[in-house]
Amino acid sequence: MSSNTAHTLQQTVQSAAHARGFHLAGVTRVPEPGSAEDFSELAHFQNWVAAGHAGSMDYLRRTDEAGKYLRSSARIPFPWARSVVVCSVSYNNAQPYSVHPAPENSGWIARYAWSGHAAPGASNEPDTPTEPHAIAAIPLQPTDYHSVIRTRLEQFAEDLQAALGPFTARCFVDTGPLVERIYAKYAGLGWQGKNTCLIHPQLGSWFFLGVILTSLELPEAAQSTPLPDRCGSCTRCIDACPTQCLEPYAMDASRCIAYLTIEKRGEIPEDLQPAIGRNVFGCDICQEVCPWNRRALVTDWPELSARPELVNPALDWLASLTEEDFKRLFRASPVARTKHAGLQRNVAIALRNQKEETKTAATASDPSVVV
Repeated sequence: MSSNTAHTLQQTVQSAAHARGFHLAGVTRVPEPGSAEDFSELAHFQNWVAAGHAGSMDYLRRTDEAGKYLRSSARIPFPWARSVVVCSVSYNNAQPYSVHPAPENSGWIARYAWSGHAAPGASNEPDTPTEPHAIAAIPLQPTDYHSVIRTRLEQFAEDLQAALGPFTARCFVDTGPLVERIYAKYAGLGWQGKNTCLIHPQLGSWFFLGVILTSLELPEAAQSTPLPDRCGSCTRCIDACPTQCLEPYAMDASRCIAYLTIEKRGEIPEDLQPAIGRNVFGCDICQEVCPWNRRALVTDWPELSARPELVNPALDWLASLTEEDFKRLFRASPVARTKHAGLQRNVAIALRNQKEETKTAATASDPSVVV
C-alpha cells in the first residue's frame, strides 16, 4: 500500500465514522501473539490477571487450548484479524457530578448507565419516584449502549466494505475477547490515564468504544498516531479514590467500587463497605476529579440522553423497588447487570453509610449529643 493509499484509507475511516455520528475514529494493526511488535500493554494485561486483580471476573481469564489468554492478542480467538478500526462516542451529559452537593439521602448511579430515549407517544406523567429532584418531565425508555452503538457500528462496517471492497469483519462493543482500550490508544483515540481510563483532549474520558476487527492488512503508513501522555504530575484520580484501588496507570479491580457494586456477587467485604459511600451502581469519582473532563464534549446521541430519575436517585425510592419494578425500569439498561438483589444490597450499604455520615456530622457539631 502506497503512502497515498494509506492516507486514503485513513480519510475513508474518518469520514465514514463521522457520517455515522461517531466522534472519533482511528485504525491500528493487530500484532501477532508474542511478536516483537506486540503492544506492551497486552503483556501487562496477562500479568494483571495472573496477579488476581480481575477479582471474580472469570471471563477475563478465558484461554485457548494452549493456555494463552484470549485477550492477549485478537489473533488468538480470530486468526484472520490483521487490523482494528476503533470508534468512540461521548456519553457525557450536562448533569452534576457525584462529588457535587446532592439532595439528602440520594444515591449515585454511574454516568454511563443513565441512558434513555423518548418513546413515541410517551406520557408526560412520570411513573417512577415522587421526589422532586428525581422526576422526569417526559419519562425516557431505558437504552443499553451496547446495542445502541453496535447498530451504528455495523452500518459503519458496511460503509467501509462498500468503499474498500469485501473483507472479514466482526463488531464489538465491550463484549469481545479483546482489550479495546489498548487498541484504541494505538488508534489515536487517547492516552491511558493514571486511573487506567482512556483520555482524549476533547472527550475527556466520558466515552464508549466500538471496535471493528478486520482482515485488512495494514502497513505502518496507514496506522493512526498514538497521542502523548498528558497526565503530567497530576495524581488527583489516585488521591480521590475511596478504596485506594489505584496506583499510577494500574488498578486493582477487586477493590474498585464499580466492580464491587456491579460485577461482585454476594457479600461485599465489610472493610470496603464504608468507602462505597452512596454509590449504588458503579463509581465516577476518578473521572470527575480529572481536569480533562472539565470541558468534555456533551453527547449529541439522542439514545444516550440522561434519564433524570437516575441522576442522584432517592435511596428510599430505590429501596422500595420490587423485582418487577426493577425489570420494568432497567430492562435494556446497563443497570440490569447488577440484578435486583445486587442493587438492593448496594442501596442497603449506601443507606447505612449515609446514616453513619449523619451521626458523625451531628457528633462533630455538638460532642455532647448522644445519637
